[in-house]
Amino acid sequence: MSKRNSQQAKTAARERLRIERERQAKRDKVRRQITVAGSIVAVLAIAGGIGYFVVQGNKPSQWEAAKDKALVAPKNTTGKNNTTVTLGQESAKKTIIAFEDPRCPICATFEQTVGPTVEKDLKDGKYKLQYVGATFLDTNLPGEGSRNALSALGAALNVSKDAFTSYKEALYSAKYHPEETDDKFKDDAYLIEIANTVSELKNNKTFQKDVKDGTFDRWAIEMSKNFDDNKYGVEGSPSFVTDGKKITGPDGKNAPMTVDDWNTAVDKALKG
Repeated sequence: MSKRNSQQAKTAARERLRIERERQAKRDKVRRQITVAGSIVAVLAIAGGIGYFVVQGNKPSQWEAAKDKALVAPKNTTGKNNTTVTLGQESAKKTIIAFEDPRCPICATFEQTVGPTVEKDLKDGKYKLQYVGATFLDTNLPGEGSRNALSALGAALNVSKDAFTSYKEALYSAKYHPEETDDKFKDDAYLIEIANTVSELKNNKTFQKDVKDGTFDRWAIEMSKNFDDNKYGVEGSPSFVTDGKKITGPDGKNAPMTVDDWNTAVDKALKG
């Protein structure tokens, strides 16, 4: 090979090497750009995710938000904030105030045992019953089933007093009432399932919409204040008061839990 050809070959080789190095440099630059861009996207995605959860975490819960909602009261109510619910014959001279928490297992036992007697007394005009819904178990356990069930009871009351009474009976029934530690009443679908056993509420679209929309959530909160702020020294449920005095069983402290004890205590209280 001539010196000239040899020199040309070396020059060509160096040129090819230069071109290849430039190509490699470009590829490395693109790779670095892609890596940086990917890192930025990942950081933004993480930041966005954190931001989403921060926003969600700072959003008020359903029941915190309900406190600021406009008060919508069910039909068949009276009194302050329409939280007075009176059942029975208007002609009855005496009124018994009944304090019950929907999640309360002792309330369920009372309703299953003494409930039919109370219902008969109301029909006979022996006394009226003023219902006060409590929600303290939501705080103590905790949960939201008491408030949610009370809101659903408001939706039933909006249909009629009979629907309210029948629905309350169904909620406390042995078949549907959960253990107090099982916050099953927080589930709207479960509350509607129970309502479908009540003739006036079965497939009642208005009732179901009110339950799902939480129409009476604010009302349930206001109603529960009647328990929280009561002036009778009532701290638990079930509790019953007439003429400002508690109606108690043989122990002188707790509500009467049998039909005989109920009749004895009520007859004595109504005479007082």
